[in-house]
Amino acid sequence: MNPSTAQAQVIVDELVRCGVTDAVLCPGSRNAPLSFALHAADAAGRLRLHVRIDERTAGFLALGLALRSGRPVPVCTTSGTAVANLHPAVLEASHAGVPLLALTADRPPELIGSGASQTISQPRIFGDAVRLGLTTAVATPAPGVAARWRSAVDRVLAAAAGVPGGPPGPVHLNVPFAEPLVPQAGPDWPEPLAGRPDGSPWTTVPGGRRTVPTLPLDPAAPTVVIAGHGAPADVDLGGAPVIAEPSSGRWAEGLRTGPWLLGASPMAVLKPAQVLVLGRPTLHRPVQRLLADPDVAVYAVADAAGAPWTDVAGTVRAVGAAPALCPPDGWADRWRAADAAVSAALDAALNGPDSPAGLRLARALLAALPGGAALVLGSSNPVRDVSLAAVPRAGLTVLSNRGVAGIDGTVSTAAGAALAHPGPSYALLGDLTLLHDTTGLVVGPGEPRPDLTLVVLNDQGGGIFSLLEQGAPEHAGAFERVFGTPHRVDLGALCAATGVAHTAVADPAEVAAAVAPVPGIRVVEVRAQRASLRDGHAALRKVVETAVAPVLAAG
Repeated sequence: MNPSTAQAQVIVDELVRCGVTDAVLCPGSRNAPLSFALHAADAAGRLRLHVRIDERTAGFLALGLALRSGRPVPVCTTSGTAVANLHPAVLEASHAGVPLLALTADRPPELIGSGASQTISQPRIFGDAVRLGLTTAVATPAPGVAARWRSAVDRVLAAAAGVPGGPPGPVHLNVPFAEPLVPQAGPDWPEPLAGRPDGSPWTTVPGGRRTVPTLPLDPAAPTVVIAGHGAPADVDLGGAPVIAEPSSGRWAEGLRTGPWLLGASPMAVLKPAQVLVLGRPTLHRPVQRLLADPDVAVYAVADAAGAPWTDVAGTVRAVGAAPALCPPDGWADRWRAADAAVSAALDAALNGPDSPAGLRLARALLAALPGGAALVLGSSNPVRDVSLAAVPRAGLTVLSNRGVAGIDGTVSTAAGAALAHPGPSYALLGDLTLLHDTTGLVVGPGEPRPDLTLVVLNDQGGGIFSLLEQGAPEHAGAFERVFGTPHRVDLGALCAATGVAHTAVADPAEVAAAVAPVPGIRVVEVRAQRASLRDGHAALRKVVETAVAPVLAAG
């Protein structure tokens, strides 16, 4: 057995022993030893292999698998720019705390700087985005070398899981391979390559959670809870009003119209004395204004794994464990009354044909999803549309790439999540997000194929910019070309080219009939216009102001 083959077989065996159940692979020559070893492990039923032709897509596929399963998932590439194409997924994993393993093949160190093809400096290529980066030595049949290979795998996977301390996240194992790169007949390896006889990892690393002091807040004060991405589920909120982002894990217990209410004025009756922040809220400007209010005491719940707390405005007074809340009588009732009034007015307004299509689609889709479904929300408008218009409900697993909140790789993230989810899976995204990851639709004929429905709001461009400062009328001369970025892509033809089923829906209200669970990948396209989006949101804000005014006046 040649050294590269031996090293690859040991690495893959140790990955399986450490609990890896899925791996993603891109084709290449330098990573051929790992490709053979992963294929053999898949054939033996030891793990499930997913092969993709595009490294950026592969990185986000692995991210989606890890995001939904909570287990480390390796993505294996060849050397050179193939490695660099993993960087977007690594960054998202780093900021979202997802255990992703960049398993990259490299050239022997003596070739670095020599002008050899597909050769770059790969160690530390991801900078401080990875929790740990290791480069193995070029394999030689030296005594004890197999143990060192296994130890390296154990070390990076422990770091990916946040062990022994710190938040989970991406790691990098860089493996230089010398030729020959394919299995060859020859003498046996001079030392045993087998791991522990009981199938356990070479090194067992204990886990653990941090213990932090209790926050010095007043549990009985008028409190609003802001639950962002990654919010812990074990905090007793005592019935306090919750404004939760859809991917927070606490969305089902949140007020439907919380972001609208925070944007209403005047809201003195609803203004809290203190705010408790769970996770990382990033979606809504009214939430950020509340957190920046110097008259409101802001406290953050510490992440159990040690991830940093969110404090954009620099107002957080303390970070720690939350005591059980017991807000004063009538406090939560006032918020619930305002939420009910605004919710009814919002529904009446959304029933109108001129209301924003994205909001109507979000409301209809979330109501139509079957129980037990997973839903991946695209960045930009889709995740905000769900937060602003859908009725929070239990029984769904809602995921989103909120670490860096980019639109890249969303199709592949959704496919990975679907492959790891035991029930039906969906994604809600915009047309530019779909176009940004069209290779995510390309799945080889022999590959595990997710059951995934991609609901795409196609408004021929970047709708979210209409709602930002650059969408103001005074910028109309430049807006459409450099922000709206219109396109003429026929999504039906695109789906036909990639072998994906396609359905076009003319009205967002009709989406319910189009999303019954079916096998395989399909796109449900909902066509809309962007021209009235800014005015439509402005009109809804007026509806909210009118609906909440009597509640606020009543105190």
